[in-house]
Amino acid sequence: MEVKGTIEKIFETQTVGNSGFRKREVILRTEEQYPQYLKIEFIQDKTSLLDHFKPGDEVTISINLRGRKWVNPEGETIYFNSIQGWRIMKSEPAFGEDVPPPLPEDFPSADDISTPEDDDLPF
Repeated sequence: MEVKGTIEKIFETQTVGNSGFRKREVILRTEEQYPQYLKIEFIQDKTSLLDHFKPGDEVTISINLRGRKWVNPEGETIYFNSIQGWRIMKSEPAFGEDVPPPLPEDFPSADDISTPEDDDLPF
């Protein structure tokens, strides 16, 4: 599953307990009529994927939805959900944004254009 948007914030890597478990979170703002602010976590070796990004970058993040249950000491079952990122890429600009439109098929190539050296004219 993928989600696209703009990076709002990137948090520092956290190490949880003595186990060495690492996680790093990013806030992604989706671009839709009612933007959503999604907290996506990257864990273990995936935390370094965020090193090359900054707030304001438009990205596509590949995610997995995770859910787990926990029974507390009182016997009550509690459910948790998380969004876990495993790949992040800069989004390609939409047509017309920062990319010139493609040339028409009949547009002459550099080989089709004559240069002064190609002319036989004396002037």
